[in-house]
Amino acid sequence: MSKSAPQPHQPHAAAGSVARIEPRYVPRPARFIRMEEVGDWRLKVYGLAMPGLAARPELVDATMKLAADHLPRPAVTDDRYGVGFVIAHDAMVSSIAIVYWWQGGNELHQRSFVGPKDDPHAMTKIKEQAAGCVFELGIIDFERRAWIDDVLTDARGQDVDRYLSRRFNADV
Repeated sequence: MSKSAPQPHQPHAAAGSVARIEPRYVPRPARFIRMEEVGDWRLKVYGLAMPGLAARPELVDATMKLAADHLPRPAVTDDRYGVGFVIAHDAMVSSIAIVYWWQGGNELHQRSFVGPKDDPHAMTKIKEQAAGCVFELGIIDFERRAWIDDVLTDARGQDVDRYLSRRFNADV
């Protein structure tokens, strides 16, 4: 039995080609909506929508209901601050709700939900969660930097209230 010679690498696409993914990137409005208390949790509420629009109130309400149902209890423990943020993402073809909370000092935990565009109250938990889309990551980046500045590295000590007072409003 003879050994076969190693085969040269066969690329999947022609060298230099780039996949075309539509639609192209167009920044979307990411807006702070309000602070909300859910039990002992204190949450920043953000809306993310298609260009020129705002997150629909019914999607924001459904997102807050999911937060109330899925945040860990109790809110405050030895390794949990009872603070976080939510994103009600009014995407092109679906309703998306993401619930985030800070735990273990430097960990951001999440639960993500998706459902039909026309029925945000029908969202269900995503089994295989992504870290976030490029639009959501804009909010997450802001929240990460605020958490580092106000809770993890501030020379004056941990200031969760200062963290909660920061607001993000930008096109991402």
